[in-house]
Parts: sequence; C-alpha cells; structure tokens
Amino acid sequence: MTLALIAFAILLLLGVPIAYVLGITTVLYIFATDNMGLLLTVPQRLYSGMENYGLLAIPLFMLAGELMNSGGITKRLVDVAKQFFGHYLGGLAYVNVIANMMLAAIIGSATAQIAMMSRTMVPEMEKSGYSKEFSTAITAAAGLLGPIIPPSMMFIIYGVSSGASIGEMFMAGVIPGILLGLSFMVIIAIIGMKQQWPKQERTSWKEKLDSFIKVIPALLVPVVIIAGILTGIFTATESAAIASVIALVVGLFIYRELNFKEIPKILGSTVITTSVITVLIAMANIFGWMLSFEQVPQQIAAWMVSLSDSPIVFLLLVNIFLLIVGMFMDGIAALVILVPIFMPLLPAYNVDPIHFGIIICINLTVGILTPPVGSGLFIASSITKVSIGSLVKSLWPFLVVSIIVLLILTYIPALSLWIPSLK
Repeated sequence: MTLALIAFAILLLLGVPIAYVLGITTVLYIFATDNMGLLLTVPQRLYSGMENYGLLAIPLFMLAGELMNSGGITKRLVDVAKQFFGHYLGGLAYVNVIANMMLAAIIGSATAQIAMMSRTMVPEMEKSGYSKEFSTAITAAAGLLGPIIPPSMMFIIYGVSSGASIGEMFMAGVIPGILLGLSFMVIIAIIGMKQQWPKQERTSWKEKLDSFIKVIPALLVPVVIIAGILTGIFTATESAAIASVIALVVGLFIYRELNFKEIPKILGSTVITTSVITVLIAMANIFGWMLSFEQVPQQIAAWMVSLSDSPIVFLLLVNIFLLIVGMFMDGIAALVILVPIFMPLLPAYNVDPIHFGIIICINLTVGILTPPVGSGLFIASSITKVSIGSLVKSLWPFLVVSIIVLLILTYIPALSLWIPSLK
C-alpha cells in the first residue's frame, strides 16, 4: 500500500492526468501485493462504477448547456444583467457575477463557465477601464457558482456515490449559491469604494423590459428543472432530458441562432466531455475499491472518532482536510474517492448527508482556484494571458469570502436543508 501511495504522489506531481494516476496506482498496488485475483475483477469494477441510472443526467445536462450556449443564451444573459446593473459603480463586475449565477443554472460546471466567461467578460471589462487582473479574478471566482447552483455535475456524482437524492442535492444548492454570489458582490462593493470604476449609462425601463422578455425563454430551463423536482413531477435525470428538449426548441425556433447543421458538432462535443468524466469516475471507482480492500476508510473513521466526538470539531477537520485535498486533486475524482470514506462517519456525528454533500462539493470547488493544481486558475490565466501570481493576488479576497461562506453553511445546516424540506 505504501508503494502505491508513493507512486500516486509522484504521478500527481509529474502532472499525469488524474484518471491515469488512479488507474496506474491501482494496478501497481495489485502487482505489489502479488494478488493477481484482484486483477481479474478490475474490469467488473470499472463497469459497475458506471452502472448507475443517476449518471445519465451528466451527458443530458451537458447537452442542454451546449445547446443553450450555441443558441445565443450567454450573450442574452450578459445583456439583461447589463441593462439592470451596468449603471452602478463597478457595474460590469456585478454583471459578471449575476450573469454567472444565471449561467450556472444551465451549465453546472465551474471550468466550463470560467472558460466561456473569460472570453466574453474579461475583454468587455478591460475595454471599459477595469484592470485585466481584476477582471480575470472576478470571472474565475464567479465560475465557482457553476457547481453549486443547480443543476450540478458534482451534486449528481455525490448523489450517485452516497445514495443521497440528486433532486434534494439540487434544491440544497440554491441558497448556498445565492449566498456565495451575494458575498462576491459585497467584495466588489468594498473594493469599488477605493477605486474609481467606470459606470455605464442608465438605460430606460423600456430597454430593460425588452431585454428581460428576450431572456425569458432561456430562463425556462432552470425554472422547469427546479419546479419539476420540487413538485415531484420528475426526477433529476428526467429533468435533464426535458431541459435538453427545451434548449433545442429555444435555440432552433425562438432565438433561431441554432441550426440543424450544428447539432452533430454539439453531440460530438458532449460525447467527448462525457467520456472524459466517465473514464475519471471509472478509475476513481477502482482506486476507491483498492482503499476499501485495505480498510483505509475504517482506519480513517476510527482515527477521527478517537480525536473528538463533537460534530463541530469533526466538520472543522473535514473542511481543513478537503481544502487541502482540493489544492492537489481534481474535484470529481476526490469526490468519488472520499465520499465512501466519510459516509459511514455521518451517523456517528449526526450530520445530514445532504448537508454534508453541500460542504464537500463547495470545498472541492474552491480547490479549482487554489494553487498549485487549481485547474480554474490555469484556464483563466491561459485565456486572458494574466500570470498565475498576479491572478492569485487579485483573487485572494474572493477566496477568503468563499471560505467564510463555507463555514457559515457548515454550521448553519438550515441554509442548505430548508428548501429540500419543502418537497
């Protein structure tokens, strides 16, 4: 086991893709223990890790996001946010956050949002007089809302790994997502008091109304998803299929920016991205199986119980541990590996699985913006050509407030559990 963990650390530091790291580490462990019987069961474990109906929601939500983006949704969301908030001091910074909040209700991926909005918002903000470093930082920070406001790939994977209701996870993410978005706006306001940011001209109410009417079809997707799950009309997976149909109809027949010739390309993009996630989940499953075979979850559980029987201390230790893990490991891989380790501990500390899901997902999402391996940092930096050092310097207030919000959500479970309790 020691050899396997050393190999895991070395491969990770060498920058080998995390899916390969997990698979290679597991195979090395099997050869090191000379237990060839385990090797025969690896294919079955790879397949069984994917044999879950809930995972079908991932490609369907990704397809809905691709259809909406190709159908002109991004520019309409940005436009309506500009109309209502662009005239305030630092208006485009608020627009960035609000547009990301609306986009999060469609895409559900932090890295996808950071990539998309870095191309859209950073040049716009820079043209209006904002520094490129701050523009990139607020865009990257607002991208964190992607996996928190439903629908969310991380919520789906957590639900599949833990057995928690994916629909309830979606509902639990609404208030935390809004709270995080509002906290970013507070930071913008504080920074804006010290800097003379530009304002846009105030638009008329007629222009605001026209812009809002144009974005209504786009907002049908998140509204239908949330209303359908909350009322019990359909499951999270079924809502993903319905969202894809709505996105197709809106793009083809309402906005008319999507044509049939683009659909094969959209399907191909969805398949490629889904394949990457699928391989990662499969490899993480066999890595988790290796840890279970060595009784690592039981050992960690016994160690944590020996430290303290207080839920407050337990959740604090979990937060510290997850923030460190998020600095070095992909969030989805960490989720699949760690959830089976922590789930047996929750009853002992009387922690609700839905509440814990919000904690672990936000923790690992923050990790995409923390060095040395934060994927969101590198995506934003490569697109906007801002150095990692300059980006982190501008980003730290948003990271600090993200951790404060995380602690608030950790110790006030009602913020996560209130909406699911209405179902």
